[in-house]
Amino acid sequence: MNPKALKSLEYYKIIDQLTEKASSQMGKDLCRHLLPSEDVYEIRHMQTQTRDALTRLFQKGNISFGSVKDVRGSLKRLEIGSSLGISELLAIAGLLENTNRVKAYSRNERGDAREDSLDGMFESLEPLTPLSAEIRRCIISQDEISDDASAGLMHVRRSMKVANDRIHTQLASLVNGSARNYLQDSVITMRNGRYCIPVKAEYKSQVPGMIHDQSSTGSTLFIEPMAIVKLNNEIRDLEMKEAAEIEVILASLSNMAAQERENLRYNLENLVELDFIFARAALAMDMNATRPIFNTKGYINIRKGRHPLI
Repeated sequence: MNPKALKSLEYYKIIDQLTEKASSQMGKDLCRHLLPSEDVYEIRHMQTQTRDALTRLFQKGNISFGSVKDVRGSLKRLEIGSSLGISELLAIAGLLENTNRVKAYSRNERGDAREDSLDGMFESLEPLTPLSAEIRRCIISQDEISDDASAGLMHVRRSMKVANDRIHTQLASLVNGSARNYLQDSVITMRNGRYCIPVKAEYKSQVPGMIHDQSSTGSTLFIEPMAIVKLNNEIRDLEMKEAAEIEVILASLSNMAAQERENLRYNLENLVELDFIFARAALAMDMNATRPIFNTKGYINIRKGRHPLI
């Protein structure tokens, strides 16, 4: 059908309404690119899917696919043995959790419920709960890996806490004791990742240590006292060990995900297709639409027809 005819029929306005019914971005993309078909078998198949989704909506209420993220790029990276980042692994966990919710929605409460065209798609979904649970156990948020993610990480972070406590104890004794008269403020600060104290410029010789910064006026120098240089070095070394441990954890989770690449890909494709189908059903419900009967002989007989936008 030519674009001018579609525009005259306000087809694209209807497509906009359909797109709003999809809850995932990939589902919205399928809706947005839907065009009229001339294949009567494809039409009948899609009509059956829409009818069966509509029946489920009437029976069980709405279903959301909103947490389905496009993880195709991550799956390609897994194919070549790359490790995924935190946000990518969380997206995979979200995909699997949504897979589990959708599969639960599909379960018939009555044993005698009839089979429909969507049963196969629902039954083929694989929630892979052990994988999603392990990702959630190890990754707390976009910015935080759990201490319990590995024994090595827990040990490193405990060592970091001990070193930090020792630094604060020594600096507190300086700030509140021998160096008090030489400071602009009785505070402990950070410069270039090192713990420092703010020393008045004229007293810099009274506080031996490394100068890391100065105030805009030059009246204050931020000095790392020699007494804590070794501890600061220890902190930096532990930070590198922490980063290395996190890389090991992400690599392990990525390896688990890589072993389920095909299931993950199939889940994604299925959920997006189901989102597309249920969007059609939701729009049909809003419009109180009926299923037209098609033929291959070119006959058209519209009874009580109406434009859906009127």
